[in-house]
Amino acid sequence: MRRGAYATGQYRNLLQEYGYAADAVDARLEACWETLFGDSPETRIYYEAEGGMGYLLDTGNLDVRTEGMSYGMMMAVQMDRQDVFDRIWRWTMAYMYLEDGPNAGYFAWSCLPDGSRNSNGPAPDGEEYFALALLFASHRWGDGDESPMDYSRQARKLLHACIHKGENGDGYPMWNPANKLIKFVPNCEFTDPSYHLPHFYELFAEWAEPEDRDFWREATVASRDYLPLACHPVTGLAPEYAHYDGTPNDERGYGHFFSDAYRVAANLGLDAEWFGGDPRHAAIAERILAFFADKAPDDYRRYTIAGEPFEEKSLHPVGLLATNAAAALAAPDSAYARAAVRLFWETPMREGDRRYYDNCLYFFSLLMLSGRYRIWGPAQA
Repeated sequence: MRRGAYATGQYRNLLQEYGYAADAVDARLEACWETLFGDSPETRIYYEAEGGMGYLLDTGNLDVRTEGMSYGMMMAVQMDRQDVFDRIWRWTMAYMYLEDGPNAGYFAWSCLPDGSRNSNGPAPDGEEYFALALLFASHRWGDGDESPMDYSRQARKLLHACIHKGENGDGYPMWNPANKLIKFVPNCEFTDPSYHLPHFYELFAEWAEPEDRDFWREATVASRDYLPLACHPVTGLAPEYAHYDGTPNDERGYGHFFSDAYRVAANLGLDAEWFGGDPRHAAIAERILAFFADKAPDDYRRYTIAGEPFEEKSLHPVGLLATNAAAALAAPDSAYARAAVRLFWETPMREGDRRYYDNCLYFFSLLMLSGRYRIWGPAQA
């Protein structure tokens, strides 16, 4: 039986449960939106462009990524900002959409702000966020009459490509067709644990093309089963890259807990919020909260998944403490949950060159913890 907000329509406002005033939470949401999408040069990551377009800038790398663009669209649909959503989607389709070659139907993962491409390869975390943001937009605002604003058709087309591409020798799918696990990139056979979003796949299984829905049901189960394999049984930490059996893949040094892997904790929290969670995932969340309970953000580091620290400091300590707080949704009764949420609440959004990734994770965590990260279904149109 399905549980969580999907079944009940009730979203848990953990911040309010923990004693933070409703008006203060609402004010924080509006202030954080303004931080990201406003005009301040010290804090903004969103920029408007000609032709009714806009983009999110990775301020640390000075490029535009499908990660950030899809995040921006998800933020905009949650905040009921169709104007921003449409600007981002127009830019994405104008500059990132790949019309030919082995990756046709996907999106170039990195471009310069002028739209020129740094790569003609995709990154699947962008595609999965694009797809759900488009479906939510369709349900919340309705489809436009013309491409690319026919949101739901664009989403179904993208999801179909993600799992069927390569069947005619025309490239590679983004999910392994045998084990139903998402790949790090289409032409490789390993994964990134932070890409695993079973709570998204539950919804794809309802709203994708009818012939694709069984695949997404299987992918939901496969990813929920995969995360306990990838997360360490004591610390709960996941590597950035992992093999299909869950063991770390240290290709180019990515077999440890670092930036990408921070998202796993938040994903566990949102899955619990939307679909009631999984006892195995609650245990992972509690281990993560326990591991970081005695660590100060200014001393966060790269770690082995067993918890052994490297000298290298975290590039994104605000993002890490934010995702740890979101994990409290999966383990709200943990002895460490309230402290993690308090640390998040007392920490401001980041300024400076590295602010993009930290503040995206911060805003998503705030949406989750305030009960404002909603499932927008057809009945709400």
